[in-house]
Order: sequence, then C-alpha cells, then structure tokens
Amino acid sequence: MARRTKQEAQETRARLLDAAEQLFHERGVSRTSLQDIAQAAGVTRGAVYWHFEDKVQLFNAMMERATMPLEEDFEASVSPGPDRPLDDLRLRLMNVMHCAAFNARTRRAFEIANLRVEFVGEMASIRGRKVAAHREWTAHNREAFERAKALGQLPQDVDAHQAAIGLMALIGGLLHHWILDPEAFDLIVVGQARLEHYLSSLTVVVPNRFPPLTAAERGALGRQPVCDASRGHDLPGHGHAADDAEHGGDDGVRRTADPATPRD
Repeated sequence: MARRTKQEAQETRARLLDAAEQLFHERGVSRTSLQDIAQAAGVTRGAVYWHFEDKVQLFNAMMERATMPLEEDFEASVSPGPDRPLDDLRLRLMNVMHCAAFNARTRRAFEIANLRVEFVGEMASIRGRKVAAHREWTAHNREAFERAKALGQLPQDVDAHQAAIGLMALIGGLLHHWILDPEAFDLIVVGQARLEHYLSSLTVVVPNRFPPLTAAERGALGRQPVCDASRGHDLPGHGHAADDAEHGGDDGVRRTADPATPRD
C-alpha cells in the first residue's frame, strides 16, 4: 500500500508539472495561479502545497525537468573525451540547440524562461536561478578553454574568461533570436556554422581592421538626445577607463585573447 501511495504521489507531482508547463506557456507565469495549476491537474490546491512550497519552487522544478536532456552525458562512442575539450564543447552546445529545436518540452521551457516570465514580485528570485545557470555554463566553457590552452590546442594568450563570455553571448543570442522568431533562420544550420567559426577563430590572431577611437568619437558616445548619458557614468563597468581596457592599446591589433573583463 505504501509503495502504491508513493507512486501516486509521483504521478500527482508529474501532473502538476505538466499543468504548470502548459499554463505557463499559454498564459505566462504571472497570469497563472496555483489554483489554475491545481484545477488543470485535477487535484486540490492542498495537493500543490504538499509537493511545492510556492510557485517559485514549482517553476524551478518544471525548468529542471525540462532541461535535464542538456545535462546528460554522451555515450563513450561519440564523446570526444577530455583530451579534446573544444570538440566536447562543440558537441555539448550543438546538443543544446538540438534539444531546443526538436525536444518539445525543452523548447517550451526555453520559451517560458525567455518570453513568459517577469522577474518581479514573487518571481523575483527566479532571476537568481537564471543567473546561476548562466554562471555555471560560463564557468564550464572557461574550463574547456583553459584545458585547450594546457593541451596546446589554443594559444596561451587567449583570455579564457573573455572567450567564455563571448561564447555564451553567441549561443544565448542565437537561441533567444530563434525562440522569438523560429522562421527567421535554421537554428541547427546557422548555429553550427557560427559556433564552429567562433571556436576556430580563437586559434588565430585576428588583426583589428578598425583604428582606435578618437577622443572626439569616444566623447560622442551616449551623448545623443535618445541617450541618458548621465546614468551611464553611474553604472559599474562604464566610462573611459573600462572602454580603454576593453579595446586594448593603440597598436591597431586586437587578439581574440586581449586581456579584459567579466564573468556571469
């Protein structure tokens, strides 16, 4: 009897997650109540609280279930192995794009996370979960670049941290653009081409075709009427010092590895 009760509890939990995923996707997270989810799942509101403390915990559980395919390891027959970190990184990021394109649950979760949730009110803490996930992926990418440098597969002057942020921006931007407008381009074809180009570009020195910004050009940035330049100076990471660090010296050459900034 106890075993059957446990199984029924697991089934109820799954129905709640299914209902939450469907309603969050249809209505948006803020417009969906726990009562709505309970009704769609065919259970009482009390059953919801038996499994989840609040909507935030339910949302997190739904996202974790939907993104599990992204965490699964590849079979040994296709895994590049630890001595080929760039190939492994390429395959894992291609898997993210394939899951987004062809796994209906993962795609819905991406659409909910990017288009149907507001990080305000009771859902404000969800932003922390998203930031943590971004930081974890950025750290994984950075470690892959560091291993590639140690193995002689990337130049030693490549800034692994910067390269990891650039890669996150590339893949995140492609996914967000495609989720917003799937008809705009083929995520798999374009995604693979851009990913491989980016990883390959890290192996060579790329001359900067642009001359350094002049003092006049730099001073004009953010001064247009549409911009509120006064606010920019109050934000961390803004100003000429940060800009100088980002663009390097005045030799007119930028390496993919120029030392500089952030981390998610």
